Amino acid sequence: SAAALRATLPAPPMRSSLRVTCTTGTGAFYGLLGGTATSRLPDAERTRIRRTEIGFVYQSHHLLPEFTALENVVLPQLIRGLGRAEAKTRAVELLGYLGLKARLNHRPAELSGGEQQRVAIARAVANAPRILLADEPTGNLDTKTAEHVFAAFTQLVRASGLATIIATHNMDIAARMDRRVTIRDGLAVEME
Repeated sequence: SAAALRATLPAPPMRSSLRVTCTTGTGAFYGLLGGTATSRLPDAERTRIRRTEIGFVYQSHHLLPEFTALENVVLPQLIRGLGRAEAKTRAVELLGYLGLKARLNHRPAELSGGEQQRVAIARAVANAPRILLADEPTGNLDTKTAEHVFAAFTQLVRASGLATIIATHNMDIAARMDRRVTIRDGLAVEME
């Protein structure tokens, strides 16, 4: 349920606002975290931000083939420092929410493309990031599977209140976004 998901993925503490800013004219892009240019942070700090503040979903799932679906979702939480039992509980809840409760102990090669992508989505949100970046999250899937995965993805994002940026060439998916931006002549332009 959505309430159970919110309990599983509590909103991260509001330490500071996450802002992404593009400075035009110079060709340089800057990420700002609480007013600090992330480009000026040490590599270890930028790595910590990527690990704890940002979730990533790629066009290809990039699951670790030697690990089960459950282990693929537990692992990033362990790296972040969560205890094994809590990480497993969160992973089971997320995978169940995405319709994969019966597939927890299957390796990626034993999962369909849609199942693999839903595991990748669960992995991306397991650490309760503040923002989720998705690059063509359904681009490698057939139309029917893509629709199923996108519906699960959308439900998860809306239930958790997670800020999400999706890059896609699929205009059907883009049409369902709350806000659409395109790149035109090198500039970000709001779509109508």
